[in-house]
Amino acid sequence: MSELPPDLPRLRTLETWLVLSLDRVRRKIAEAERQETEKQRGERDRPPAPDWLIEMGLGGRAPVYVHVGGCHMAGKRSQGATRDQARRALWEQVPSCPHCSPDAALGVLD
Repeated sequence: MSELPPDLPRLRTLETWLVLSLDRVRRKIAEAERQETEKQRGERDRPPAPDWLIEMGLGGRAPVYVHVGGCHMAGKRSQGATRDQARRALWEQVPSCPHCSPDAALGVLD
């Protein structure tokens, strides 16, 4: 703003507008801070990713792949597994993911 109005009524109007604008900005800041706090809490409280995954077939049918935890190719039907469960699945001929090679990581090579 370069020049302010010279008369009191317009100055009061401008003041009211600025106060209302400042209130809106402060509410937005408070909301952004709440969202950031929630995001940080969610990241902090997130359970650790499983070390091994077993990907199930459609409809929860037989397992289709064993993955190393965090494998980018693991599908949505993957569930966390213990080391022993992953090894057992590989011994039972569940294929290992060709991208993350859990058979090599588990020492269960054909």
